[in-house]
Amino acid sequence: MIRRLFFFMLTIAALLTACTDNDSFSTAAGNRLTFSEDTISFDTLFSTVPSVTQVFWVYNRSNDGIRIQTARLERASQSGYRVNVDGTYLNPVGQDFEVRKGDSLLVFVEVTTHENHADSPQLVEDNLILTLESGAVQRVNLRTYSWDAKKIADLVISRDTVIESSVPLLISGYGIKVNEGATLTLRNTDLYFHDGAGIEANGQLMADNCLFRGDRLDRMFDYLPYDRIPGQWGGIYLASHEKTNELTNCEIRNAVDAIVCDSTELVLVNTIIHNSSGAGLMARNSLLSLAYCQLTNTLDDCLSLEGCQAEIHHCTLGQFYPFSANRGSALSFVTSTLPMVLSCSHTLITGYDEDVLMGQVHTTEPVVCEYYFADCIVRTDSVNDPERFERMIWETPKDSVQGKQHFKTIDEDNLYYDFTIDSISPAFNRKIGRIFD
Repeated sequence: MIRRLFFFMLTIAALLTACTDNDSFSTAAGNRLTFSEDTISFDTLFSTVPSVTQVFWVYNRSNDGIRIQTARLERASQSGYRVNVDGTYLNPVGQDFEVRKGDSLLVFVEVTTHENHADSPQLVEDNLILTLESGAVQRVNLRTYSWDAKKIADLVISRDTVIESSVPLLISGYGIKVNEGATLTLRNTDLYFHDGAGIEANGQLMADNCLFRGDRLDRMFDYLPYDRIPGQWGGIYLASHEKTNELTNCEIRNAVDAIVCDSTELVLVNTIIHNSSGAGLMARNSLLSLAYCQLTNTLDDCLSLEGCQAEIHHCTLGQFYPFSANRGSALSFVTSTLPMVLSCSHTLITGYDEDVLMGQVHTTEPVVCEYYFADCIVRTDSVNDPERFERMIWETPKDSVQGKQHFKTIDEDNLYYDFTIDSISPAFNRKIGRIFD
């Protein structure tokens, strides 16, 4: 009985000692906190647009508890940063935080930058300053780049309008509508579309040297910018019955359906359409001309034609959509009840699947269906009418250079794609695909 009591009292003493040690706080100057990150960096942000929330940990790895006397932002409200320490919002200062030995605090950081009145992104910095009970001062640097943008919401174009901007356009609401009879001309402008926004042109759309993409400048993961994620904005809808729409030297990426043509005319020259969660270019009953264009990585067809008259020359159609095995074709054309006339030359048509070229007739009525391919590389298992194909290279999975090997970079881990034709590809010397002399 005495032995049991002795061990019981020893156990209680040990527990009390452990509690006492754990609850002791030191003001020794050598006791410091450590941080999971010494610098919190945000991606480039549009000014006045809130950032995502970044988090980091504050650790106490010393043998005593440490008290934080004050936590504050060095520039207070001037920089636009907002900080929450262990559930306490700094407004503008937080006080009396305790970090027991071996314990930690979680810190949340957001920022909404002010306009900087400059054409290029500007660095916006601040410091989270922690003053310890010992008098020691520790800092965590906060930094981002802020980019001014012109904000446009629900813009209606009812007369001929030219937009040319040295700063990006941030498009929200339903986006831009071009009324019948009006022409919208875009030159040397980058357009960033919010979720659900797009361009609907019932009049005419002309664009030269423009970028069309989603407005997310941050990252989904450290290695993955949102710019590489499809389906971030609505895309471009063309339904003009009067004039030809033209896009030259443009890039359209991460839309739903990048371009939809409904009974209209469209000329694309040196234009890239990439990374769509729907179709790249879907056209019905339209007149199309594509030269030196790239249409790549779409959930549905990269190029889908129904009852169209289309000319395709020196283009790259690559179907390497990474988010679904049930992806569409690189090129699909059907007659339906409308005539189909297609001419395709010096074009590279390839992808993951063994057959990325689909041509179908969906009517019993006598409908014109004329198509002709020359000097192309096409990945397909067979064609029913070889007389419509001249000087072709038929790509198969057994070829030494096939599929993604035609291109400079296909990085499936980081979803980075450079569809420049590699010199090892048979397309390079034959000037097939989107190749410039």
